[in-house]
Amino acid sequence: MNNELFDRANERYRLRDYRGALMAFTECLQDTSFPLAPGEMGLLYHQIGNCLVKLKNPSEAIQAYSQATADPAYGALGTVECNLGMAYASLRDYENAIRYFEKSVGDATNPTPYKSYMGMGNALMKLGKSAEAGVAFREAALDEANPDPTKALLNLGVCFMALNRPADAVASYESALQFDMVPATRNKLQASLGQAYVACGQMEKAVHAFEEAIADKTYFLSDSASVDYQRAVGAVAQGSSEQNQATQVLQLADMSGLDVAADGTSVYDEAVYEGEGAEPFYYDEPYEADPASFPGYVGAYENPDNDRFFTATDAELEQWSRGLAKQDRKRRNVGLKILLFFVIVIVLAAAAGVFAYTQGYGYPTVQDVTKELFADPAAAPDAVFSADVDTSAIPAMIEPVVTDPNVVVDGVNRSMTESTVYATATTEGGGAIQYRISMVRDGISWKVSNVELYFPSQA
Repeated sequence: MNNELFDRANERYRLRDYRGALMAFTECLQDTSFPLAPGEMGLLYHQIGNCLVKLKNPSEAIQAYSQATADPAYGALGTVECNLGMAYASLRDYENAIRYFEKSVGDATNPTPYKSYMGMGNALMKLGKSAEAGVAFREAALDEANPDPTKALLNLGVCFMALNRPADAVASYESALQFDMVPATRNKLQASLGQAYVACGQMEKAVHAFEEAIADKTYFLSDSASVDYQRAVGAVAQGSSEQNQATQVLQLADMSGLDVAADGTSVYDEAVYEGEGAEPFYYDEPYEADPASFPGYVGAYENPDNDRFFTATDAELEQWSRGLAKQDRKRRNVGLKILLFFVIVIVLAAAAGVFAYTQGYGYPTVQDVTKELFADPAAAPDAVFSADVDTSAIPAMIEPVVTDPNVVVDGVNRSMTESTVYATATTEGGGAIQYRISMVRDGISWKVSNVELYFPSQA
């Protein structure tokens, strides 16, 4: 790589001459007189993508970042995947955004996974998946690389409010108050806390939180927050204390518990938290090391401990957090409040389980029940058929079923109470027979209600 040209490109970027930097990085990429070493193509496309982000061209940035991921020798692919997620999110393509965020947090080269978790949480909120978003924000708050967990805790509170769990939102917001933050963030936090208090019927606390939010006269309550403020003031004026209100949890109306836009936009706002003119999604700055020491640049992104962190169970995470995490966060005046979310996450997991149930998932799965049916059709009536099926009809159903422990499930049509499985079994002579198996819900599991031969040409 032409290191002199690369240095010039980095300098232009540093001076915010993004168009000049883009041209220089591109020229460096196309300079055939200086062959690229392994990983340098990924580096150049990465920096080209960053320039395009600065130039407000996320579509072209996606093309550049995708080229960077095609270089397996590049050592910062986790960061590039995070940038891809943010670029897709800026285009409101949230499904693709989530796909790249998931890749990014699973990549041990990612030095700042909390950015990927924050982006993932915001995209999930846009799709109305509050429980899953809460899990992502929780991971962002726990990430030891995160210099400011307040944003994650704020958004976790938003998720709890969207799940109609204001008491848990209060716990999240109160935990966030421990951290240092800019006045605009603290005001927004106090307003959100006030709405959570109102939803819990704690009117005196709500009034105090709202008054804290507007005390410096730089913050204005949203419409929904203003309604809740007046509701709390009226309740206190009538002598309704928080003690006798506590048993009457107020229902959310018109998303009044959320100090966000009516479409469910997350409270995370780059313009508020990062300053005027900030980008709507994360991007990383070009590295400033000597390009001649490129392997050192790759090494700077290596963090082998992250992989263990993301694959650990909740119990292991808690044990781990009581050790090194406790020491690190205590040094940063964080304390042990973050451990609260190892308990709160159980609520989110339960909500996710309900969501999975409504989408037709269960345990054992429909695939497991299908394999059990074909593993031993003679024993199937007792094991896999629904109790509502006429026992006299079962022999006719299983008569054409061949024994095949390795039956292949071709596809599944799911709903909350009924599902249909399409499967192909192989006979002893090597022939293939296709079946359509209808199933009905049995608790969290599934049972067979009908088995028939299936001919796709007649479907």
